[in-house]
Amino acid sequence: MEKHEKEKKKLGLSTKIFIALLTGAVCGVLIHYYMPEGYFRDTILINGILYVLGNGFIHLMQMLVVPLVFFSLVCGAMAIGDTKTLGTVGVKTIIPAYLCTTALAICVALGIASLINPGVGLNIALPEDATEVATTQVDFAETLLNIIPKNIFTSLSAGDMLPIIFFALFVG
Repeated sequence: MEKHEKEKKKLGLSTKIFIALLTGAVCGVLIHYYMPEGYFRDTILINGILYVLGNGFIHLMQMLVVPLVFFSLVCGAMAIGDTKTLGTVGVKTIIPAYLCTTALAICVALGIASLINPGVGLNIALPEDATEVATTQVDFAETLLNIIPKNIFTSLSAGDMLPIIFFALFVG
């Protein structure tokens, strides 16, 4: 019993992330409002140290996305085993989860956009020498064929998620 009293309860990962998030927000507010403008704050701290740390963190997260998705799908598909079961689980997952979350995301985005009216009162004129941007139209068949990777390593290095998902589920 004494051993349990001496042991302190360790913080979970979610709690540590939330504490770090709040600490970063408080530090950002303090730096913005209370640290005087100047060479140290603007050049060394914000555009130097914090820029490198922030963008380095984002690059690390982007580096992990592709292998994480690929290996999660391959391991999940291998754990199910039977191809028929995999198809059934896939259909049951795609219809409610994917379509409902997509519809919810669209509704939330449209609702927020109608509330805050982004761009209202903003007058952006095109430069005099601006030319029309040529748009290319890709038909539905080409869109479906672009899901099938010509080279999986190119898709992996470019981070093209649909070809990676296709490869992981149907070939991998």
